[in-house]
Amino acid sequence: MATKNFSEYNAAKVPDASNMCFGIVVAEWNPEITGALLDGAVKTLEKHGALPENIHVKTVPGSFELIYGAHQMTLNDGYDAVIILGCVIRGETPHFDYICQGVTAGIARLNATCSIPVIYGLLTCENLQQAQDRSGGRLGNKGDECAVDAIKMAKF
Repeated sequence: MATKNFSEYNAAKVPDASNMCFGIVVAEWNPEITGALLDGAVKTLEKHGALPENIHVKTVPGSFELIYGAHQMTLNDGYDAVIILGCVIRGETPHFDYICQGVTAGIARLNATCSIPVIYGLLTCENLQQAQDRSGGRLGNKGDECAVDAIKMAKF
């Protein structure tokens, strides 16, 4: 179980993002969770200087489609980093395992082959409470962490 609040970090160690452009791909599935992740990511990018017009958000139907959406965004020369945001909650079938493994492998492949970083913001939770805890609840917001990671990796 995660014990760290995702929203706690040393802001002084985050580079200025005022001259950066970010793509964010968000899954529509579990919208109460992914919407909260998106809100956290956007607010954190803006907190560190990113201009609202330099934060471009696209939606895809589900988490598996995050791979395609992210890949399309990496083809745009204007982005410094792309963030994917999704949430998969375990059910009664092996679908959870296939989706989580597929998205993880797909995003890893993009990071190994693309010229800009793709930040992995897929929550893989056992239940709705775990997802809520990680999307603005007691463990903070994973969207915040993804935004900080995007800024730092864009400066890498």
